[in-house]
Amino acid sequence: MVGERINGQFPQVSKAIDARDAKFIQDLALEQIRGGATVLDINTGPGRDDGPEAMAWLVKAVQDVADVQLSIDSPGLKVQQAGLASCKKDPLINSTTAEQKRMEKFFPLAAEHNAEIVCLTIDEKGIPNSVEGRTEIAMTLLANAMDKGIPPEKVYLDPVVLPISATQDQCPILCEALTNFRALNTPPPKTIVGLSNVSSGAEERSLLNRTYLAMLLGRGLDAAIVDPNDEELMKVVKAAEVLLNQKLYANSFLRA
Repeated sequence: MVGERINGQFPQVSKAIDARDAKFIQDLALEQIRGGATVLDINTGPGRDDGPEAMAWLVKAVQDVADVQLSIDSPGLKVQQAGLASCKKDPLINSTTAEQKRMEKFFPLAAEHNAEIVCLTIDEKGIPNSVEGRTEIAMTLLANAMDKGIPPEKVYLDPVVLPISATQDQCPILCEALTNFRALNTPPPKTIVGLSNVSSGAEERSLLNRTYLAMLLGRGLDAAIVDPNDEELMKVVKAAEVLLNQKLYANSFLRA
């Protein structure tokens, strides 16, 4: 579970970054860890002139209070480099696409820092509408990663969740794509989604998020970028772990 809340797109987080308010960021980090996050996504937000400096500061602020893996989330190479250089643990890069110019930058960066990397099934033509199209791009991403010395177990393939309010037909397609991704290699590459995208612009967001997460977990999903303080969603995760025989059942499994 990758905590999504340290993101400059949220106004309060952006203000905290501007003010270099370490306590606000640290409280947010610890709150997500208490909620169940095992990785924290770090994103400075769009359009910052001080992107590299802000990213290095965010990473340091979080690491001063939390001993967890960090996901360095930025499309900019300089911002990524600043975050990766500041990480104490092997990080997660979020993310690359299958666009050639991005793969040429981000796969060597992942190899250099011994990082895991999120790979979005997007190429120069955009996001495919079909299972086959997403699978083809996933294979391209996996092959290019391996060519750069990145083992499959460090690759997280992301089929790209789209809002149900605009692209309802994509929800079952994405489930099928996850099944296909796992068959691309032995051992299978990992899979990840940005879960809250599915409910963007919709009512009953938490209900949609947790229902879709349960469906994806049944397809073998390995990771999700979520709000770990959504208690009902985290209950679904715990129940799924038991039902998928990943954790031992006990009557107190929600508290375990």
